[in-house]
Amino acid sequence: MPNPKWRHSKQRKRKRRTHYKAETPQLATCKATGVTHIMHHAYWHEGKMYYRGNVVIAGAPEEAAAE
Repeated sequence: MPNPKWRHSKQRKRKRRTHYKAETPQLATCKATGVTHIMHHAYWHEGKMYYRGNVVIAGAPEEAAAE
């Protein structure tokens, strides 16, 4: 395997890597609840966890939570 003949400076390496930046997350609006959330992620709304418009985890009943 070929190896570099000359050393590359830290500045040169960092200039090359400046293009790798974190992009802003893509947001979606749920048709069932109307909540804005990150696409392809589950989200909490009113004590329930939703994913793709369906309840994945139902929260504790309000009577038990009040006690």
